[in-house]
Amino acid sequence: MENSKDLLVFATNNTHKLREVKDIVSGKIQIAGLAAIHCSEDIPETADTLEGNALLKARFINEKYGYNCFADDTGLEVEALGGDPGVYSARYAGPAHISGDNIRKLLHELAGKTHRNARFRTVIALIQGDKEYLFEGIINGHITESPRGTNGFGYDPVFVPEGYAETFAEMSETIKNTISHRAKAVHKLADFLIRNYE
Repeated sequence: MENSKDLLVFATNNTHKLREVKDIVSGKIQIAGLAAIHCSEDIPETADTLEGNALLKARFINEKYGYNCFADDTGLEVEALGGDPGVYSARYAGPAHISGDNIRKLLHELAGKTHRNARFRTVIALIQGDKEYLFEGIINGHITESPRGTNGFGYDPVFVPEGYAETFAEMSETIKNTISHRAKAVHKLADFLIRNYE
């Protein structure tokens, strides 16, 4: 990936996500965010599935800027809420994408419920040349009664992954990046790309 035509763009302006993905691939693949290609546009996320939103974002960058590109969409799916907030996770409490408001709404909806099983699901859409690929990562867990921890972002302070006692926000980035939904999807993506670039 030394040539500019081989630059792989991650269609995100979220610096947390970009750093997380770069840490996961640990230098094996050169990845640039939208800032590197001077894209500050608000890419539409109007699909009603995670797969659809990921493809919308990847296609937007590929068609407008011509780069090989991948995009992700992630949803928190809570069993007691019928899978909500799901594809609307980032804007659960409104279009402002404010994590604290989203968490407060989620905890309000779960008030008094003892069944708090949930899962994070990430879908990555990759466009490479004229082909499209999808990769999925899932981690099961449960929602806490109140936020804990200051690391991470989004719903991390209220999500405890299966087999652990800490929320994502209480974990080090190293541990989270080993077990998370995004890590699982990114590892699938990275394995695919490394095989293709060998």
